[in-house]
Formats: sequence, structure tokens, C-alpha cells
Amino acid sequence: MRKSLLKTPPSGLSSRPARPAAAALVAVGVGRKRQSERSNADGYRGIAPVGANGADPAAPVNTVENAENVEIDPAIRLRLLEALVSRADIAECAQAGLQWLEETLGVSRSLCMVRPIGETSLVVVGTHGMSSEVHASFSVSLDDWNNPLVSAVAGRQRLFFPAAHSAADRKRRPATPFGDAPFQVLPFGATRFSDEPVGVLLLGIDVPVRTNLQWFTSVVGQKLDQILRQDMLAEGDRRQGRERGLLYSIINAVTDPILLTDTEGRLLIANTRALTLFTATEEESEGRRSAVRMNNMLLSSALSSKAIEETGAARRELLLVNPIDGSDLVFELLSTVTEDPRHGSGVVSILRNVTDLRRASEEIEEGYRKMRMAEAQARAESDRLNLIIDSVADPIVVTDAAGGTSLMNEPAERLFTLPPHATAMEQRWVQANDAHFSSFIAGMLVSADRRRIGEIGLLDARTGEAMPVEAIAGKILSDRGELTAVVTILHDRREAIEKARLYEQLKQASDELERKIQAATADIAQQNELLRRQAIELEQASALKSQFLANMSHEFRTPLNAMLGYTSMLLQGVAGAVDVPIKRQLSRIESNGRHLLTIINEILDISRIEAGRMPLRSKLAITIDVPKDLPPLWSDRQKVKQILLNLLSNALKFTHQGSVKVSVRPNSRERVLQLSVSDTGIGIAPADQEKIFEDFRQLDNTPTRPYGGTGLGLSICRRLAQMLDGRITVQSELSRGSTFSLILPIKGRK
Repeated sequence: MRKSLLKTPPSGLSSRPARPAAAALVAVGVGRKRQSERSNADGYRGIAPVGANGADPAAPVNTVENAENVEIDPAIRLRLLEALVSRADIAECAQAGLQWLEETLGVSRSLCMVRPIGETSLVVVGTHGMSSEVHASFSVSLDDWNNPLVSAVAGRQRLFFPAAHSAADRKRRPATPFGDAPFQVLPFGATRFSDEPVGVLLLGIDVPVRTNLQWFTSVVGQKLDQILRQDMLAEGDRRQGRERGLLYSIINAVTDPILLTDTEGRLLIANTRALTLFTATEEESEGRRSAVRMNNMLLSSALSSKAIEETGAARRELLLVNPIDGSDLVFELLSTVTEDPRHGSGVVSILRNVTDLRRASEEIEEGYRKMRMAEAQARAESDRLNLIIDSVADPIVVTDAAGGTSLMNEPAERLFTLPPHATAMEQRWVQANDAHFSSFIAGMLVSADRRRIGEIGLLDARTGEAMPVEAIAGKILSDRGELTAVVTILHDRREAIEKARLYEQLKQASDELERKIQAATADIAQQNELLRRQAIELEQASALKSQFLANMSHEFRTPLNAMLGYTSMLLQGVAGAVDVPIKRQLSRIESNGRHLLTIINEILDISRIEAGRMPLRSKLAITIDVPKDLPPLWSDRQKVKQILLNLLSNALKFTHQGSVKVSVRPNSRERVLQLSVSDTGIGIAPADQEKIFEDFRQLDNTPTRPYGGTGLGLSICRRLAQMLDGRITVQSELSRGSTFSLILPIKGRK
């Protein structure tokens, strides 16, 4: 029994063909109201549920059974059988059946679909009352288990689909050429050849057919299946004939003998070349017939059961006689046992003429033996040559007559071969070396000279350093004067060039130095005497001026700074409150005193400028770091400004290079505000960090100190900070800089 081509339902579906959910189905013979009897209020609800006997529950059971038992008149059946017997074409047979349905049951629109043997689709083979385009446009895949037609064919169920009146009705119906019109599905029954469904009938009718059509579907199905199988057999015979003809054409096109023999050695099939070796007619010469008999005997021996069992399908040699000229022929025999259902076991043999191949193989073997001897000699000579070349420190390159490199030693490989994982730069260096060397060799090959010396500009392939070399090349000629190779030795000239360059530079420097020494000796003697006299005069004048300035600076600024300091303290109320008239007079004293101090400083600055000792601090960078979200600070604006200006003045005074930074940082935990002035100046030793806050105290009290001042600035700043309920701290390191911080409490407005 043939295996079913209908695939099993998808996972989760019953193996029994289920009634599809896409459309309402009913068995043929179910009682049903006509279209005119349906109430408009009911709407489209499909077919009423099927009863236990496949009938409408509202209809009497006996009425349905009687309807199903309605038989067709035997004369009408005979007319169908006569129409089917006289037709051998499947389309004509299907058309005759559909015509009979119209004449007998009044079915005006119908189509017949069959499943061709070996296919998985239902195709239209006949229509009645429908367009001819249905043949090409409509088919049903048997793999589509969601299609109710597939379920009907697989389960041999007769289904009826009423007319569709809405979009929901159309979604539950399978797509058919009937569109929205009602139609009935009648599957064909099983045949005597197969249990597979042959096909299905689609009848365009308004109500289900109540006539018993089982006989009709069985007879038409048997006839359609018979025609399908006859067509398949006829097509198989035609295909077999074509394949046989193609087989004979192929084997006759092969120049090697091909033959098929039975187990007793009788020839069954042979191509033209095999017939020439193993067959002869009575009209041919005795010598040819004798050669053919000899060949058949040798072939039978080679194809004996024992020989085949011992060698299997391996290749063997077979010696035959040429029936034409009697010469010996050597064939390579490949035999394979095959099974023929009609003739039993047989042997397929292919003979390949290897006579010339055997002769050539012997010649090749002799040549290969001589070549091995020559290779051994060449290998020994090559090893000796490689040993000589590798022992030379200079790069040696051997090129052939075409300019290609055939041999090089290790120093040459470093110039012309890429190292593992070479970079792009190393690749360019090696390519440049190869280009320069190839140009030199090309010039050597085109010249008639047997020896050539030249210079080549190469690069060290590992460092990229320029490497000028001296190339000495010589041609090697054969006994017939033909060029066989060019040997080139490359000598590195970097050391010789460097020595020559250093010698030339040393010679030039020596000559130049000698000339300069001679010229400078006379000039030095003259200048020394002049400088000696000027130095004495300058030392005397400088000593007098320095002594005068030091005395005057000390005499003028010391008492003046004291007066200014005490005046400032009185104005600030350090000794107690001062009346307004007195404060006005003290302010005039302080103003004039500072004016006088400025004049004195300017006089001293003039002397410094003349002496070239006036420092300029124009390269200091001043930065300010003040956050935007500072809390409000209620304090004496003038006092805070005076303290910061004094600290900033000191930072600028004692910083020669670097930067000065002013920053503000709030401390919410201690509720204080820290104003800091940082510099990168000379710094203060830890032992002197408290002394600088004493009155009139300077770390350098010598008359020639480089920094001016009264020594009261930091003392006044500390006292002012204490008056504001704050303090001044200092962090400093010699030669690294200092940071003075004014710390004031954050207080609300009084």
C-alpha cells in the first residue's frame, strides 16, 4: 500500500480530520430551510447543528433517512457508464461526469478536482457552467489543514456551505470560484489501487443534494484514478525509453570500453569500443576471431567470482590483444557487481587503455630516478654554497637571469624580507630596498660587462636609518656562454662615511680654532688692560654710591616709617577713640608722610634702574576663585578690604615668578568664611611664621634689604581681624610659597 501524501495535522490537532472552525459544515442530506423561509431578523448563523444521524434536529429522522436512500434509475446509471467507458482523457471523463450531474440532478455549475499521483495539491481537471480560467487559477494545497476542503478530502466528508451574507460569513468559507454563492463538497471514494483520496467535486447548488451519490463518486473516482495511473505508466515508459537512448548515447560516446555481463560471463550491454574487442562475425578473418576469443577468455577469467571477491571494486590490470593488428594492449579494469531485477546479478566493467600510460610511466620512473640522483648532488652543492654564503658578514644576493631572487644570506634577508608582524612603515622600507636593488640588477643585466661596482641607497628595514652600500656584482655564465645567475655583495659604507665625515669636521674645527685663538690672543691682551682700569674705577664709584644710598635709605625711611605706623594706629583707634579734628590732622600727617615716602622710594628706584637692579614682575598670573552661592557676610567693609589689600600687596611683593590666587571658601559646619591669598613666592620658615605679626618686625632688617616696608602691615591686619571676631592664619614653605587666610564668622545683620 502506498504511503499517504496527505501530511499529518499540525501539533495540537486530532489525527481524525476535524470539522474546521473556518466555516459551518453539514453532512449531505441534512434538512435545511430554504432561503425564502429564513427570517430576516435571524441574520446569518450558518448551518444548524447536525443531529445524531447527521440530520437537522428539527427534521424527522425517517424523512432524512428516506431522502438518503433515494436511488438513481439504472438506465440513467448505464448512460453514465457508457460515457465514461468511451473516454480515455481525464478532462473529457470529468466533463462527462459533470454533464451527467446536470442532466440528472440539475446541477448547472460544478467543477472536478483531482490529486495527480505524487503531488500534494488538488487541481481542476473539469468544469461545467463556469469560466475556463478556473483551470489555471484555482488549486488547493493538501498541506493547508485550515482549509475545510482539505478536511473534507482527507475524511471523505460531504460538506455544504450556504451563501455568505456578511464579512464574517466570508471569513468562515474557503476561497472557491463560487464566491459568496452556496456550494456542496463531494469527495471521491477509495479505489482498488489506493486508499488515498482521488479528488473532490464542488457543486454550485442552493440546497444539499438528497440523492444517494455514493455510487456516482465511486464510479467516477475509479475512472479518474485509472486514467491518472495509465498516464503515469505511459509517462514512465516514455521516460524509460528516453533514458535508455540517452544511456546508449553516453556509453557509445566514451572512448573506453564499457560492458555489462551476467554471472556466467555473457555479454548483455556493450558500447562500440567494447564490441570491437570482444565480438567478431563469421565473415571476419580467422586472426581477428582468434584475438576476440582470447580477449573473451581473459575477460572471463578477470571477471570470475573469485577474482571479484578478492579485489572488490579495486582497479586491476588486464592484458588483451588488439584484434586489428595483434599488438598487446594493457587495460585498467574496474568492475562493480550490480543487481538487475529482471536479469539478476551482473557485472559492470570499464576498461581504460593504459598502454601508452604504462610506457610513459616507465619513462617517468627512469627520469625520476635520474632526477633524484641529480637532486642529491645539487642538494650537497647547495648546502656547501649556503655554508659559504652564511659565513660572510656582508649581505649576498643571488639573482637569476630574469632578475628574480634565488638565494640570499641572513644579512641580506634583514634588508629585503619582512619580519613577522611587520608594520606598514617597515613594509615601505623593504619595498624601497627591493626597488633600488632591482634597478641596479636591471642595469647589470642589460650591460655587457661581467662585473659592476656601484652605490645603492638602502634603508635599514628594522630602524629606517639610511644605509648607503657599495654593490659589487658579477655574472655567472654557463659553458655555452648563457647567463645563469648574478651574484651581488653589498658592503655597508656607513662606518667609512662616518669616519670620513668626522675627520673632515675635526680638521675644519682645528683650523678654525687655531685662527680664532691667534686673533683672540691679541685682542684679549688689549681688552684685559682696559677692563682692569675700568673695573677699578667702577668698583670705587659703585662702593661710594651704594654706601650713600644705604645710609640715606636707612636714615630717611626708618623714622618716617615709624611716624606713619603710629599715625595709622592712632587713626584706627588702637590707642583709643580720637576726636574728629585730631583725626583730620592725623590724616594730613599720614598723607604727607606717605607722599614723602613715595618720593624717597622713587629716588631709590632711579638709582636701582641706573644700576640695572630694578626687578620687574610683569609675568605673574593672578586668579580669583569665588563661588556664586556664597552666604551673606555682615562685617566692616573697609576693614576687610584693608586686610585683603595688605595680604595681596605682600603676595605680589615676595613673588618673583608663578602666580597669585585669591579664593573664598565657606565652611557651613563651623559657620565661617575663609578668604585666602596664595602665592608661589619665597615662602617663610616655620620658625619665623609668628614673628612676622610683631610690630616693626621684618625678617631682613639690614640696610640693603631688597624689600621695603615698615613691618606693621601684618601686625595691623591681625589686630583688625581680631576686632572683627576673626583670625589670620598662615601656611608657608620656603621656596614654595605662602597662603594667608582671613577667617571671619558668618553672622546675621544686627
